[in-house]
Amino acid sequence: MGKLGETGLAATAGPARTLGMEGECRASQARSWGLPAGGAGGESPGGDAPLSGSISSSALLQAEVLDLDEDEDDLEVFSKDASLMDMNSFSPLMPTSPLSMINQVKFEDEPDLKDLFITVDEPESHVTTIETFITYRIITKTSRGEFDSSEFEVRRRYQDFLWLKEKLEEAHPTLVIPPLPEKFIVKGMVERFNDDFIETRRKALHRFLNRVADHPTLTFNEDFKIFLTAQAWEFSSHKKQGPGLLSRMGQSVRAVALSMRGVKSRPEEFMEMNNFIEIFSQKINLIDKISQRIYKEEREYLDEMKEYGPIHILWSASEEDLADTLKSVASCIDKCCKATEKWMSGFSEALLPVVHEYVLYSEMLMAVMKRRDQIQAELDSKVEALTSKKADTDLLTEEIGKLEDKVECANNALKADWERWKQNMQNDIKSAFTNMAEENILYYEQQDVSFTEL
Repeated sequence: MGKLGETGLAATAGPARTLGMEGECRASQARSWGLPAGGAGGESPGGDAPLSGSISSSALLQAEVLDLDEDEDDLEVFSKDASLMDMNSFSPLMPTSPLSMINQVKFEDEPDLKDLFITVDEPESHVTTIETFITYRIITKTSRGEFDSSEFEVRRRYQDFLWLKEKLEEAHPTLVIPPLPEKFIVKGMVERFNDDFIETRRKALHRFLNRVADHPTLTFNEDFKIFLTAQAWEFSSHKKQGPGLLSRMGQSVRAVALSMRGVKSRPEEFMEMNNFIEIFSQKINLIDKISQRIYKEEREYLDEMKEYGPIHILWSASEEDLADTLKSVASCIDKCCKATEKWMSGFSEALLPVVHEYVLYSEMLMAVMKRRDQIQAELDSKVEALTSKKADTDLLTEEIGKLEDKVECANNALKADWERWKQNMQNDIKSAFTNMAEENILYYEQQDVSFTEL
């Protein structure tokens, strides 16, 4: 059976523990006693030497780190030498497991800077003569001064989330906007408006809004504020504002023309970034497919195993000499079914959503790189026109100056957001696989107990 532990996925996140925070606590305590950071005798235990095990982030997804078999029929693609990420590539200060809370020590004098809390809940179905759709309640609690109140409650549908995402991309073309769940459902997976699908989408929408809220720039976007606070009539009126249809069509045509033109010379750092995205996209998509297949096979295995319990109970009624043994087997099967259901619940909660979200992130990153290239392509076209003197040189010079500033701002925004996103990605994926490894250990311990009691 396609057990996660059997395929080796659990090996991708070992129980590594770091001592970074512990060292900081010792240093802080030493300073409070008036001693050097290293204690009574001298140097800090950390010193200025680089922490062992850290590597360049550009090597994060090298072939040796994610050396996956391209044959999708082979589930033995993960081994001890081919894990999702080299554990040494993570920051030593990063918490590796929910159990390693010592790494998340928070000093009492450190203020909680989070001032915006968002909850997405209570999906509600609406049926009209034209369409059927789902709305979600959004509760926002905040202490920010720019909000008129400390708490807001609105209802939004999926199309409203799409509008918000488009407005964020329009205002911040080279920032990494969190992805939304897909609008359309993969045929054969689940029915539209199925309870499981609605709940999965609700969680994804909740995660989207909170990622925007936690972003240092996006969280202060005016459209984001309106999305969270405006009542239905006010929000509908605001959505109608902005450029008209012809203006949007003109912008689209212009963007397509620039993308077809391409850039003459993309800076080296963005070439490396683009290569990273391509490799990451290939690997995370493959992991997503394998994870989905494991879950499907486990579901089939569980359905089949559930049939054996009642069979052994009926069998025991006709075999007096074996009755106790057969009943014990039935009891063991029942315990195994419950353990498997719990494992599958953890798998679908802890791993599948994280992996699939980063599949969507890879697509979003490609779109961000494309928008950055379009801005640079526009500058290149103006410089080329000035060189060939095809237009008014004074006007072109002014436009080129503005475009140079725009390109510089776009590049700086992308570079800063890239590092932030990469750190979040490492944390999320490492945590997901560590949690799954711990779930696997618990699962097999429960299975072992069940068989021992036979």
